Formats: sequence, C-alpha cells, structure tokens
Amino acid sequence: MFAGTGKMRAAVLGSGNIGTDLAIKLRKSTRLECAALVGRSLNSAGLARAQAEGIPVSANGVDHILATPDQFDIVFDATSAAAHHEHAPALEAAGLLVIDLTPAKRGGFCVPSVNLEQSLDSPNVNMVTCGGQASSPIAHALGLTHGDVDYVEVVSSIASRSAGPATRANLDEYIHTTEAAIRSFSGARRSKAILNLNPAVPCINMQTTVFALVKEPNIEAFTAKLAEIVADIQRYIPGYEVLVWPRMDNGRIVTMVRVTGRGDYLPSYAGNLDIINCAAIAVAEEYAARRIKPKAAAGLRAVG
Repeated sequence: MFAGTGKMRAAVLGSGNIGTDLAIKLRKSTRLECAALVGRSLNSAGLARAQAEGIPVSANGVDHILATPDQFDIVFDATSAAAHHEHAPALEAAGLLVIDLTPAKRGGFCVPSVNLEQSLDSPNVNMVTCGGQASSPIAHALGLTHGDVDYVEVVSSIASRSAGPATRANLDEYIHTTEAAIRSFSGARRSKAILNLNPAVPCINMQTTVFALVKEPNIEAFTAKLAEIVADIQRYIPGYEVLVWPRMDNGRIVTMVRVTGRGDYLPSYAGNLDIINCAAIAVAEEYAARRIKPKAAAGLRAVG
C-alpha cells in the first residue's frame, strides 16, 4: 500500500540512536515516508526528538505495527538481535518487508555496493553491522582479486557516545555476524572482528582497518577494484572515505577507511549510524522503486 504521497510507508522499530537517526533520515527520502517511529517509552529521547520533527510515534512496540500492518510497507528493525528473532516471524507473516539493522543474522547479508540486486527478493534483509558495512566492500574487493584469501581481520573504532544500550548488549552478536559476513564476501578461510568503543573527548570519527593475509598479494588489482566499489558506496554514504589505500605492512595487506556522519541526530562523529542507516535506506529505496515503476508504466499504457 502506497501513501498518498506516492511513497512507500516505513515503520522504524526501536527508538535508540540508530532508530532515531534512521527516522530523521527517512524524511529526506523521495521514495519512502517514515510513518512511525516505534519504541517502548514516550519519555525516551528518541521519541521526543521524533515528535519534535513531526514524525508519528508510538510506545507500544512491535504490537503497534502488527495491529495495523496494512498501514506499513516496510519495517526497519533497530532494536536488538534477541528482539529481532521474536519480531521477525510475525512481521514477515504480515507481508511486510523487514530490514534488520541488528546483528541477528536471521536474513541474508546485504551490503548495497556488493549484493543489492540479490537481496531485493528476500523478506528479511540483514544489514550486518556498522563495522560490517564499512569492511565488507573491502573484503569483497579482496576476494574478487585474490583466489586464496587465508585471513581477514577487521578492527573498527567508534565514539563511545554513539553506542547505545542495544549496541553494547549485542557485542557478541556483533562479532559473530561481522566475522561471518567477512568470510562470506571475501571467501576467506578465517576472519576476526574487533569493535573498540573509544571514550575520547572530543569524540573520534568512525574508523575501520582491514588486515588481510593472501598467498600472492596483488595490490594494483585490489586497489583498482576497491576504487570502483568506493565510488559506488559514496553515492549513498558520501562520508565514506579511504584513509589508507591497500599497501603491504609486515606481510599483511592493510586498508583503512573513515566514515563521517551527516549529523542528522548525533554529531558527525557518529559515522557508525550513517553507514548502516544509509545502507538500509538504499535497499528500501530500490525496493520501492521497483514497485512504483510498474504502476507508473501501467498508467502510461492506459493513457495511450
């Protein structure tokens, strides 16, 4: 069901840092409308901010969506991995596209610059993690240019102030999901993920470093492929930039990226919010575009 604006209607489930930032970002979309930010307490900072922005809110949790599923087309789940395992079956049964921003690893991994096309037919799309969104394109470029990837290690650092309670509670799931995605996208036999919550003031920007062991490093081919992928990423995440292009260091290939946020909710240091939220919106907008186009085409045929 499309809104009167011609946009698909999205509900954001979870009013923490990720969910609130996502709801605010959706207001800028030409294909999506934020029909509700759903939390569990009207006193939460996220719901208060959404109300100030003119976004409809509810404190009834997932029950608010399930009570009137025909009022929504897409649900972004920004709660926790454990909660998502409870929410997903009912949301999917209601015929809603579920885009999972938790590390639940229930649906297929999606990184838009790598496998957007393959993800659009899934009823549950998993956006990996913030570190996974930053590193998976690098891992993918590595796998495309090297036939024998032994080991990939991903170290992400984010500002402690940008990590809400759900992020902190999901650290184990974050590690396992990021490691699984890295192996999936690179073909590596082994992987390791580390997340550092840095309490420094002023707050640091999100940075992710990828270390790799391969049998026969081809830095030139790797760099060329990565440059293509980065250009695609920057279409939906302008703040994604390579600080250290692939180079050899003590027998390892090293690459480092930084993500600067747009400051929609938290300040620009919170690139970890932008990278997963902008990626999720990119998936939803493409999903919407493919469903809007047939209606437009039908209208043109009728006029003709």
